[in-house]
Formats: sequence, C-alpha cells, structure tokens
Amino acid sequence: MARKKNISKDNLISWYMEFVLENNHDPKSVFSFAKENNFEEGDFYKFYGSFEAIEQSIFSEFFNNTMKLLAKSEEYPTYDARNKLLTFYFTFFEILTANRSYVVYALRENGDLKKLKSLKHLRQDYKIFVNNIGIEKIDLQQEKLEKIQDKTIQESSWMHLLITIKFWLDDASPSFEKTDIFIEKSINARFDLMDIKPLKSIIDFGKFILKEKVNFN
Repeated sequence: MARKKNISKDNLISWYMEFVLENNHDPKSVFSFAKENNFEEGDFYKFYGSFEAIEQSIFSEFFNNTMKLLAKSEEYPTYDARNKLLTFYFTFFEILTANRSYVVYALRENGDLKKLKSLKHLRQDYKIFVNNIGIEKIDLQQEKLEKIQDKTIQESSWMHLLITIKFWLDDASPSFEKTDIFIEKSINARFDLMDIKPLKSIIDFGKFILKEKVNFN
C-alpha cells in the first residue's frame, strides 16, 4: 500500500491523541507510529522533533482554537480586561472539556499536575495574551519597575490558570458547573484585588503633599 502523502500537523495531532487514548502510553517510536498510520517516518520530522513536541503543540492548539472563537465575536473587542479574561476562560475550558480524556492523560498522574512540560507553549501564549488585554497598571514611570509589574501580573495569571485546570480536573459536578463558579468568583476576586484606583489616589495625594512641601520650603 502506498504511503500517505501531504500529511498535516492536524493529522499528526489527531493520530497521536487517538493512539495514547487507546493505549494509555506514547507510541514506542516514530517509526512504529508512522507505520501504523501509513506515512513516511521522515514526514513526521517536518513538523515535530519528538512526541513531547506534539504534546506541547496540542495545548497550544487548544489556546489557538480559543482565540479563533473569540475573534468571531463582534462584542469581544469592546469588553474590558475582566470580561475578556472571563470570556477566554469559559471558552478555553469548553475546549478542554471537549478533549477531557486526553487532557487527563497528559496532565494527571496520581492526582497531581506532573507533566508541566506539556504546557510550555501554552504558558508562553497565555502570558502574551494576558499582557495584551488591557489590565490597568500603575504608571511607575520607571522601565525596570514596570517590567517587574508586567512579569508579576503574567506569572500570577499563569498560576491562576494552572490552579483552575487542577480544580477542573478534580471537578465531578454535572457539566463541570463548579468550575464555572470557580472561574467567575476567582477572576472577579483577582480583579478586585488588582483595583489600582484607590492606590492611584494615594499616590496622587502623596505627590501633591510632596509638591506643596517643596513649594512651602
């Protein structure tokens, strides 16, 4: 039988997910994986260097598919940062739910998130997303401090996503309704804690006092 030609990344992802769900382990080799799916081994390396790279790509594709769905919404660009993040979460977890068996296989060993390497590309994509949704920040007027502020927001947001994924993995409620509640309450709490308006007022007041003191002297 002639080997399949013009295979795509989507083909490889689909075949890989199907294999691990049916066998509960990675293929033994790229050679055996290619033989089972009737394509040339060399074609695999046009897209991926290893099965680990496919795993990382899968979670990045979940992110990309989420962004494609959000891009179809006319209302989404008008949302503030809080609602953009909420909408992202609900959409992203719908995609995870549609692929739950694979996500459980990829991330869960003995009840813990062990294979964080699988999330490497997702982490990069998500941090860029968070940095670009318009979260209000303090104008520190110093590049080094502003970079620290940006990194803190990105890293804490990533940790929040990991915690939410862990909650979802453990959620046994119908339609994962407890995860929906967790998402809404936790994101609202995060934005309430990040509300910089009171801090801005304190900083402005401090600047005023300092200015008046200098003028008085």
